[in-house]
Amino acid sequence: MASDWTGRGKVRAREIAGGAEIAIDGITTQARYYKPLVYEFFRKEFPIRPKAGDFEVELIMEYVGEVPRLDLDNLAKALLDSLKGHIFFDDSQIAKLLCERMAGERERITVKATRRGSTPGV
Repeated sequence: MASDWTGRGKVRAREIAGGAEIAIDGITTQARYYKPLVYEFFRKEFPIRPKAGDFEVELIMEYVGEVPRLDLDNLAKALLDSLKGHIFFDDSQIAKLLCERMAGERERITVKATRRGSTPGV
């Protein structure tokens, strides 16, 4: 069972079976914006240790209105780099990556990173 969310600002996270789920409010084309934002969040509010092994990552970008002119692959790279050293040691541990853009109720990015082979709901 997933725990409660930690964080009250633009970044929130919770531990889930085999990893973590991170939600970031807002979308920007400035990929370098995410790394310090996520770093500070993990340093101050969500201190977890990175894990070894292969990971599966699901990234969902929700937008409101017109589709943002943003390369989803660049966004994924920026976010994975910002999670390095927190969720996993290196982004080379990512064995499966799913990126999706969809209309939503608010602009937000959700990243779910779980160790491959972990049992959901445990």
